[in-house]
Amino acid sequence: MKKIVVLGGGYGGVVTSKHLAKLFKKDKDVEIKLIDRNPYHTLLTELHEVAANRAPEDSVKIELKKIFAGQKVDVVLDSIDHIDFASKELRSEKNTYKYDYLVIGTGCKPTFFGIPGAEEHSLTLWSFEDAVRLKEQVRRKFSEAAKETNPVKRRKKLSFVVVGAGFTGVELVGELAEFRDELCKEFYIEPDEVRLVVADMAPKILPILPDKLIDKAAKRLHKMNVEIVTSAKITGVTPGGVVLGDRELEADTVVWTAGVEGSELVGKLDVKQEGRKRIVTNDKLQSIDHEDVYVVGDNIFFIPEGETRPVPQMVENAEQAGPLIAHNIHADVHNKPKKSYKPGFHGTMVCIGSRYGVANVGLPNKMFMLTGFMAMFSKHLINMYYLFTVAGFNKVWTYMMHEFFHVNNRRSFVGGHFAKRSPNFWLVPLRLFVGYKWLEEGLDKLPKILKDPNNIFLIPASPHAGDAVSAASEAASKVTETVDAQAAASAVESASTAVTALPVPGFIKSIVNWFMDIFFYTSDGGYTALATVFQFFMVFMEIALGILIIIGLFTAVASAVTVALGIMIWSSSMASTEMLWYMTAGVALIGGSGSTFGLDYYVLPWLKKQWKKIPLVRRWYLYTD
Repeated sequence: MKKIVVLGGGYGGVVTSKHLAKLFKKDKDVEIKLIDRNPYHTLLTELHEVAANRAPEDSVKIELKKIFAGQKVDVVLDSIDHIDFASKELRSEKNTYKYDYLVIGTGCKPTFFGIPGAEEHSLTLWSFEDAVRLKEQVRRKFSEAAKETNPVKRRKKLSFVVVGAGFTGVELVGELAEFRDELCKEFYIEPDEVRLVVADMAPKILPILPDKLIDKAAKRLHKMNVEIVTSAKITGVTPGGVVLGDRELEADTVVWTAGVEGSELVGKLDVKQEGRKRIVTNDKLQSIDHEDVYVVGDNIFFIPEGETRPVPQMVENAEQAGPLIAHNIHADVHNKPKKSYKPGFHGTMVCIGSRYGVANVGLPNKMFMLTGFMAMFSKHLINMYYLFTVAGFNKVWTYMMHEFFHVNNRRSFVGGHFAKRSPNFWLVPLRLFVGYKWLEEGLDKLPKILKDPNNIFLIPASPHAGDAVSAASEAASKVTETVDAQAAASAVESASTAVTALPVPGFIKSIVNWFMDIFFYTSDGGYTALATVFQFFMVFMEIALGILIIIGLFTAVASAVTVALGIMIWSSSMASTEMLWYMTAGVALIGGSGSTFGLDYYVLPWLKKQWKKIPLVRRWYLYTD
């Protein structure tokens, strides 16, 4: 039995494990184990949204067992404190794990560069717990300031300094600016009393981006009343603020986002390291000291051929390294050639609040600068792509909910247009009326089809009918289901007096006529047996739709079918203007109208529980939480 152990459930560990499970799916003599101290995978790039109360706390967590449900990965909750490379063992306080191949992806932790007081007196943003702690701290300081009468103490409580103007620092301070506006309303504080500062020792913010994007980002921050302090010699952090050279920025809240280094475990390992405790690897991403040890994500120190700097500590590096490591382990087990790591990064993005961002994205040899809406669009698109690869439809749906639909105070790049929802009980009268109309239509037609099944009146007359007068009569009677016998007789005398159907484009008519000729019309202009069956189906469908919509059972499906039937009737040139009403009402009822005074309230939760028990559904994440 070959034992593969992936240490760390971050971006690199999860992606590597997913690909290992896929490659070794049929290898019964291979065991894959993922070990992490947390039972969940944390979306580190979205922590600022939780810290500033834009997204719910659980939005940045994905349960590891959910990610690997039905896959060949054993998730183990443990904290490894020692690795014995000689005996190929990982050890925790109580357990020992053997391995034949080890993938190290323990990630990084904040580094404080030895600056006095930085670690003791500042908050960080590098874990789920950090984000929750920071959110609570900001809210608490607003609450305390609202009751503080001493102006000096009040000013300190309402001052927030973010040290580090890289991606994490800028994204955090941008979100805090929006959170500030919400808290000012909640605690009756004037916005100009709150001071937000982002400070960095570098000469400019976001130094990895082109100057044009840096300027736009700085303008956006200034517009949000954020102070930018660059080229700042940060010499210390005290309980009362940040020391910049010979002056101090007074603040009760200091957040440190100025840099990272390898995790505590990596720092203790007896392997060659460079650049703040990163493990040096060869081009196969193996530790140069141990060929059975691979490194993924932020722990990699590897300089690709033709480059002068090591691969960056960014998510895309983990996403590209993971599949390669999985391939190389699989190749080694099956005595096949390994591949070399040749990353091709597609750029970087940073959001400044919920509605604005800057991005430099594209192909490795051709980058495009995006700002505003398009930058945010690309960020969300890339996030959803990653989430789909990790947890499929389930997590993408959840992400869309908290980013676009369940947002407060218009904190989305599409504003609040998709988030303004009315309570479903306002839709109950409309639901009952639409259901009644369908039921009335079906019950009205039912005696006719039972009395004479061969009397086809829901399908247009064949263009091959020999009697033109008869054809005109049939067309007039079918153009609307509400026309009475007297109107139909009048239509025979003059086709121009028939109820006018909604116009249909010529190419759609051609497609529908072609379909009708194949399935419903005979060569002499009559109807096939299938036409009779179809008419029965249509009538019973109307009755079923009416009942389902009235009782509120599977209302979303029934409403969608309402729209589909309307489109079908329109395309056959038989829809009066009344059909427009059916279709628009159907659209309005799709979004959960059966959850109020309807059976959906009871049936759908039960069905969701049963659905999630199906192995295939869990394997492909085809459910919502």
